[in-house]
Amino acid sequence: MAQESSHVVHAADTHRVVVIVDENSNPFELGCATEIFGLRRPELGRDLYDFRLCSPEPRTPMRDGFFTLTGVAGLEAAEAADTLIVPNRPDVEVPRRAAVLDAIRRAHARGARLVGFCSGAFTLAEAGVLDGRRATAHWQWADSFRARFPSVRLETDVLFVDDGDILTAAGSAAALDLGLHIVRRDHGAEVANSVSRRLVFAAHRDGGQRQFVERPVPDAPDESLAPVLAWAQEHLDAPLTVSGLAARASVSPATLHRRFRAQLGTTPLAWLTAERLALACRLIERGEPHLETVARRSGLGTGANLRALMRRRIGLTPLEYRRRFGPGTGQGSP
Repeated sequence: MAQESSHVVHAADTHRVVVIVDENSNPFELGCATEIFGLRRPELGRDLYDFRLCSPEPRTPMRDGFFTLTGVAGLEAAEAADTLIVPNRPDVEVPRRAAVLDAIRRAHARGARLVGFCSGAFTLAEAGVLDGRRATAHWQWADSFRARFPSVRLETDVLFVDDGDILTAAGSAAALDLGLHIVRRDHGAEVANSVSRRLVFAAHRDGGQRQFVERPVPDAPDESLAPVLAWAQEHLDAPLTVSGLAARASVSPATLHRRFRAQLGTTPLAWLTAERLALACRLIERGEPHLETVARRSGLGTGANLRALMRRRIGLTPLEYRRRFGPGTGQGSP
């Protein structure tokens, strides 16, 4: 199965994302990386990343022999990566190739960003770059991971962990959450929303949400949160409360809270805050100059509250965010 970079001509300053594919790698996470980082973005008027695959061998059998990957670059392509996505695979107890681990260590030493999807955390830990660092992995491998890598600060009840230059996602679908988080971090909320729309995937699930929900598919259609979520997203500037949302859904606040936990893995208040913060970021990217106006229109109340939330959740002040993603920066939407 031949595969080459999705971009034939690359701008010199385009961020390079390289995925290492090794024997028995999972196709799903490879597909997630390709969808998020490898596709052209004509709707944005520009490409976001220079993307390519590489492998230590000319022929790479994927998980369970589903197919064989050929025609990709050699492992030397990892040397030019700004972001390196490491191999993940189901046989977590089998040691990774020394050449792959060495490539990861060299990338880390020169300051590249490292990303592990699902069992990719095992690859990063085996390379020694996670010692003393925060990370996550799929909940079913938590005990095995802790036994093998006790120096890693494993967080087992989150979707993904952003520890600066090393990011890890808990499981298969969480690879999409982390990928969109990276796009948001690199290009802003507006661009990330555009990518999520093309994926037909939720634009933002905070990394701190639980890895799994109690009931992934509601037992009864009338228990779906979709109507009240859609209504709340249209009224984020209003003084929404949990009791008000519960009344809108014709349930008690306790029942609403249980349904949020069961269906979204978070609380109503945490969901509201994340949605409002995402709206505030979009308003800044679209050029709204007044911080108090952004705070009011997003439902966050005051500029001081918005500033505190952005520092805590995004790591940037509103002014820093505007300088990085505002109109005319080339980062936000055209």
